[in-house]
Amino acid sequence: MKPKKDITIYDIAQKLDLSSATVSRALQDHPAINKNTRKKIQDAAKELGYRHNNFASSLRKQKTNTIGVIVHELNSNFITSVLAGIEKVTTQAGYDLIIAHSSESFEKEAANALNLFHKRVDGLIASLAFDTKGLDHYKQYEEKGIPVIFFDRVEEKSDSTKVIIDNYKCGYQATQHLIEQGCKRIVLVTANLKRNVYAQRHKGYTDALFDNGIAYNKEYVLIKDLSEQCGVEAALQILKMKPLPDGAFITNDFSAAVCMQTLKEHGVRIPEDIAVVGFNNDAISKIIEPQLTTVHYPGIDMGEIAARNLINHLKGISNINHTNTIVVRSELIIRKSSLKK
Repeated sequence: MKPKKDITIYDIAQKLDLSSATVSRALQDHPAINKNTRKKIQDAAKELGYRHNNFASSLRKQKTNTIGVIVHELNSNFITSVLAGIEKVTTQAGYDLIIAHSSESFEKEAANALNLFHKRVDGLIASLAFDTKGLDHYKQYEEKGIPVIFFDRVEEKSDSTKVIIDNYKCGYQATQHLIEQGCKRIVLVTANLKRNVYAQRHKGYTDALFDNGIAYNKEYVLIKDLSEQCGVEAALQILKMKPLPDGAFITNDFSAAVCMQTLKEHGVRIPEDIAVVGFNNDAISKIIEPQLTTVHYPGIDMGEIAARNLINHLKGISNINHTNTIVVRSELIIRKSSLKK
């Protein structure tokens, strides 16, 4: 079956015996066009099956009203909440989103950045993959004056605009809390230390140990991918340690919950034998028994702040180049999983 040709504003103008300029303005809800005339034109457009040509409009305006988003994964409560924050702000401002994910691969991230560049996004919000080194694959955005904001996983030494939490402080507070509960053999389960978020949490952990006169033991630092399987693997490694660690700081709530469950299945009591602290304040932290002490990391706030700064830059209200780093609030939420005392 041969597809129908697209209906244009000229077809609507001909049907209603009006000028194409009047039809165009009415379809944009221009107040200069009489309310009744606007309704008549919009009804006719609907009846004829007219579709607004965003592509042609974008070419004329040199603007697509589209924001690109690159995330390192989609199967994450934190990323889902960040995307919800971004979507809330961009929708209110009349922008569409194109979301791409790198699956923790630098090569895929670079390909996504190039693809979104060719799709002519007006701006970009990105979080880096585990193995991303440098920001050269975002250079074309800078050269074209397209604003880019990085969030959560960022290159700390770059001049790029970034939205983060104080990961060092969070790592220090979580470890300090376990020490205050009497823990001296504290395991850290975290991810690739080349990435800023995990490197800073690790630094907070090591400094808290040092400040309390506890020797750093590299055998207690388990570098994982923070998946479900990671939680099981971490628990099995902990069970083999002699003496058994008395505390664990696991920098992902889901992994922490799986680790706790596996330890419990092997007869380990939480928090009596091992006190546990997670990270992110995901829903699972309130469901697991005992409820999980965690770092509240407001993804929705991070998404809203990143999007609002980008939109304000695009509208000329502010300039992101004048703001290097935005630090979002975070806090330790203490629950039963860590309370030995």
